Amino acid sequence: MLTLAIYDISDDKKRTALSKMLQDFGLHRIQYSGFLGDINPNDREVLSKEVGRFVEGTTESVYIVPLCDRDAKSCRIVSKNRISIIDKDNVTIVS
Repeated sequence: MLTLAIYDISDDKKRTALSKMLQDFGLHRIQYSGFLGDINPNDREVLSKEVGRFVEGTTESVYIVPLCDRDAKSCRIVSKNRISIIDKDNVTIVS
């Protein structure tokens, strides 16, 4: 299932390690602190548990958001950049 991961981590080393972990799970960077990709429910559950080690203070967080087909199809992307990791049949790209 398409999964969105977004985070707010203040420590540079932790933030870099978290982004590497997200990539290792097959997610692709779509924003500085945002990743998107297709991962199965088991991997998403493992990822949800693993990211906890990067969150320390009350201002830090990691969101792991599964997107069903209906929600993915209602997604609107506004960007001047070429979008290559999104199935363009499933979303509307507004440029």
